[in-house]
Amino acid sequence: MKSPLPLLPAFLLVLFFAVPCSADASVFPHKMPTGRPDIPLSSAADRMFDYLAPRAQDNPLFSQFKYTRLQGFDYANGDGTVSRRDPSRPILVDGSYYIYYTKRDTIVPPIGSHRAAEATDEIPSTDWDLCEIWYATSTDGFTWKEQGVAVPRPPQPELGWRSVSTPDVLVWQGKYYLYYQAFNEPSGTKGDWCPVTVSWADSPTGPWTPIGKQVMEFGQKGEWDQDAQHDPQPLVRDGKIHLYYKAAYNKWPDIRDQYAVGNGLGIADHPFGPFAKHPLNPVVNSGHETIYFPFKEGIATILLKDGNERSTVQYAADGVNFEIASVISLGPNAGAPYSPDAFTDTKDGRGISWGLSHFVGVGEPGKRYSIMARFDCDLTVDGQDPSLKNSRVGLPPEVYFNQGLSASQRALIATQNDQELSR
Repeated sequence: MKSPLPLLPAFLLVLFFAVPCSADASVFPHKMPTGRPDIPLSSAADRMFDYLAPRAQDNPLFSQFKYTRLQGFDYANGDGTVSRRDPSRPILVDGSYYIYYTKRDTIVPPIGSHRAAEATDEIPSTDWDLCEIWYATSTDGFTWKEQGVAVPRPPQPELGWRSVSTPDVLVWQGKYYLYYQAFNEPSGTKGDWCPVTVSWADSPTGPWTPIGKQVMEFGQKGEWDQDAQHDPQPLVRDGKIHLYYKAAYNKWPDIRDQYAVGNGLGIADHPFGPFAKHPLNPVVNSGHETIYFPFKEGIATILLKDGNERSTVQYAADGVNFEIASVISLGPNAGAPYSPDAFTDTKDGRGISWGLSHFVGVGEPGKRYSIMARFDCDLTVDGQDPSLKNSRVGLPPEVYFNQGLSASQRALIATQNDQELSR
């Protein structure tokens, strides 16, 4: 049998087998580059280097999220009459964390926004109707003690007489400010039409004094935020109060199923305003529920629900022009992070590792209510928990089967199947 190789000296045979061929320098390398390689790239490969790191595991703005039930809150045995939702970001004062949140305690569960005309002074239309703002304290972030009402509904016709909800807190020059939505009609009457207002106190325990007026004007008719401002979130940046807020548009009153959501920014020298809207509003194009926090020299945001860019974390060095930093799963609904540098006017934001959120639609049909929960993550510059950087987290099949088809969907599929079979 003829040898497959010509007879060569031994040292040449060693070189022949030991030295691999050099990789083509124009082909994407096996070892991940730390920066964009100077070779032709596809759009997807090129885009990898627009993120804070090309691998998700190395990206400080990528994380998984873990959830823990809170201790210390009761929900009337799940009869739907008590609900807690939309927590504020926790603040730490004199060794205790404080949170503020929407609490509904009504004689019956909500009847639905589509029946808003039937709502009364005792019957709520939605889970955020007939609500007040309560507060609770904790020393560990897991077990909370409910302290009582922070901001009650004022008498009619004062702003918020129907419901006050969805608070967030600002600490500014030694005083405390609660921003919140103020309803003067049952939610669903025309939509979720309401302005943002504010109450202030010398202490996180109150008493809270409402200013009794809208802090930022609605847009003119025909503008995206013409009827409502939701989810106010204040931060301190460049020596001013930056108030992020949400509005649904392309919606009311006649095209309710075609709505879009954006987030805007108002800036003021004082917590009471007036807030000047940024000329580039809306500064975020997605996110029914959002989180904002200082990160490095800029602002990061988590966007959930609604829009093409839902389930993303985004970053803007200037706090205005946001770009996608990562894509996430199981992000916190109505999340409110513990962010110690939210009000320090920092240019070196360290990020977040925990906060509170809520889950809606808990309980039996006709008795639905909301509960608050704790989330933990690693969206920090310092990187505290590498296990939260795992980008391959699987869920049990029950999670997927719980999203099963409705009876009407099964009927539609059966009709389509019959049509296919009859061809």
